[in-house]
Amino acid sequence: MNLRRLLELDARWSARMRIAERPGILHKLCVFLAHSGDSWFWWAGLALLAWLGRDFWRSWALLVLASIVVLAVLVLAIKFLIRRRRPEGEWGQIYRSTDPHSFPSGHAARAVLIAVLAAALGPVWLAVLLCIWAPLVALARVALGVHYLSDILAGFILGLAAGAIALQVHAAF
Repeated sequence: MNLRRLLELDARWSARMRIAERPGILHKLCVFLAHSGDSWFWWAGLALLAWLGRDFWRSWALLVLASIVVLAVLVLAIKFLIRRRRPEGEWGQIYRSTDPHSFPSGHAARAVLIAVLAAALGPVWLAVLLCIWAPLVALARVALGVHYLSDILAGFILGLAAGAIALQVHAAF
């Protein structure tokens, strides 16, 4: 199977999952989930946690925040190298105008990175919550038509790798 055929299959499967143009509770849930993975939300929340949190939460927040920043640079570099256009659509104009490239999904990579770090560092309740949340964020991005399935798959792999590296660096210090 050649690359063109794989991309066509990816676009077809992604289009089948799409609910961006269908109003309703599922659409609202997808919008909430898609935005819950926004980088500004995590930067602000983690900075606040690092500032106000006790020792464990302060170090947890700083590690996650630093990891997200490094991952963001890596994702942007790959996006500008690959330059895959986002699927056509109306939803998510802010994403489409500020970042017209879809591969890999930064939201999927970030969500998985955060879940990996929580799974390794705890607490358990947060790890469970984030391990459920991460794939839902990624799938919501496809459902809303701002990513293809292969974008979120690549984001997942990148998030797993970034999480493993962040944990190795953290263990070294």
